[in-house]
Amino acid sequence: MKKKYKISDYTLLCEITTRWRDLDAFQHVNNAVYATYIETARVELFKRWGIPGSNTGKSIIMASLQIDYYLQLKHPSVLTVGQKIIKIGNTSFEIESVIFDKEQNVICRSLVVAVCFDFDIQKPVKVYDSINNDFNR
Repeated sequence: MKKKYKISDYTLLCEITTRWRDLDAFQHVNNAVYATYIETARVELFKRWGIPGSNTGKSIIMASLQIDYYLQLKHPSVLTVGQKIIKIGNTSFEIESVIFDKEQNVICRSLVVAVCFDFDIQKPVKVYDSINNDFNR
């Protein structure tokens, strides 16, 4: 069941513009491309949290991605991805992302389970303070 999502519920926002290459044979944005939009927004969070995008040292890995689709999206479109941390565990946390079009219609909603991970020792580590600080805002 579709919940009422509002852009004002999200303080972490990322704007994305669709690309011609995002279209499928039906001339709407292909469902697989939404994962890329969500990833692009998530990388902005990594920058915000000071987490390097490398496979050494402390970083983040994704454990799960779920996407619920509500509306088709045409090209060209300017999108806003609203993000918030909705749950934090010891080593993992959940990011809810909702993609809105320029009229603030909900295009899709995703839930990502991410794990704080130390690539040097190949083990999960405690959730970073910078992430906890965003959760507790």
